[in-house]
Amino acid sequence: MSDTATSSALPPETDVVVIGGGIAGCSTAFHLAADHGVETVLLEQNSLTSGSTWHAAGLVGQLRSSSGVTELLKNSVALYRDLSNLTGLETGWKMSGCLRLACCDARMAEYREAAERAAAFGMDMHLLSSTEAQAMIPLLDVSDCVGASFLPSDGQANPSDITMSLAKGARDAGAELMEGVRVTGLTRDGDTIHALETTAGTIRCRRLVLCAGMWTRQLAALAGIDVPLHPVKHQYVVTEPIEGVAADMPSIRDPDRRTYFKEEVGGLAFGGYEPDPQIWAPDTVPHDFAFSLFDDDWEHFEQHTENAVARIPALADAGIKQMVHGAESFTPDGYFLLGPAEAVDNVFIAAGFNAFGIAAGGGAGWALARWIVDGIPPLDLAPVSADRFGDRYADVDQLRSDTLRFYADHYALRAAAA
Repeated sequence: MSDTATSSALPPETDVVVIGGGIAGCSTAFHLAADHGVETVLLEQNSLTSGSTWHAAGLVGQLRSSSGVTELLKNSVALYRDLSNLTGLETGWKMSGCLRLACCDARMAEYREAAERAAAFGMDMHLLSSTEAQAMIPLLDVSDCVGASFLPSDGQANPSDITMSLAKGARDAGAELMEGVRVTGLTRDGDTIHALETTAGTIRCRRLVLCAGMWTRQLAALAGIDVPLHPVKHQYVVTEPIEGVAADMPSIRDPDRRTYFKEEVGGLAFGGYEPDPQIWAPDTVPHDFAFSLFDDDWEHFEQHTENAVARIPALADAGIKQMVHGAESFTPDGYFLLGPAEAVDNVFIAAGFNAFGIAAGGGAGWALARWIVDGIPPLDLAPVSADRFGDRYADVDQLRSDTLRFYADHYALRAAAA
């Protein structure tokens, strides 16, 4: 969609402007309008779901070390479970559960601690033997496993469908969602932003929400706000149908082999977090990098293929439908950025989702809408506070270095700190 294409005229003013039409922006607009009746305008520079949302794998996990973040992710699951009934648009939501494999005693110890946390959060995580794990998914080779865990309430969804359903819900509640409108400037007066310059004109607002994914850092910089996130290249593969893959098969996390799997139209989608990740480092993310992917990089992906085939031998004979090689926004500590921006009174942020934006998007929009309206967070969200880094990452080289370090450490053992 072009910069000037829009379905209606830009209003001269509104209460809240949300920038970004991915899952975080649409969820925030939905909750502001539907839950609180807030006058809301969402601006998307291209089309809804563009950026990272459209190519996300769609895994929805819940359990984290933080109680507040876990409750936020549980809120996502509750929303996705009922969303199609609210809006009439299907979301592809499946509560198929997640099986996590362990190849060492330390990993099983991590799962035992996780099961205790899950119980405290009202979730029933089952600890399994490797034999029980294979009985659940016979395609697995578990010869190197010492056990597993299973969380039945985890699931998966179609990222684009969920986002479009949230968008419809937001519109039904009175929000205006405008596509093809790019923000070109922010007018700051002291400690507040009071107007936005766009390709469709000027709009004044009382509050501004930045949900622009990998563009958030450069948009925030227009107002002198430092947002420490950076795009990293992430790949996964979708196969042709495989015999034995059931539609309700649980997703699989295999951290010791650094891979994940989920059912995809009778086949499997699989990818992982390599120890040698690749940063994407343009000085400015192009505004038209909307539904774009990078060239397939099979050489770099081979490490995941080897681990995936070792875990599910049937993959050796599976046809490949597509490689998805896109950009995901990561932060230096693996948690997203949510809440008020530092040093600007009326700017809020929901970005940097570290490849679990679909899992977090529904709950993040709910929490941020409550935060905007009430002035305080609805949960203990200190671990994802948007201002938690201060000015530590004004140096982009340090930001890139620490972000890559987290990505490479994504599946590290965390029993001691979890």
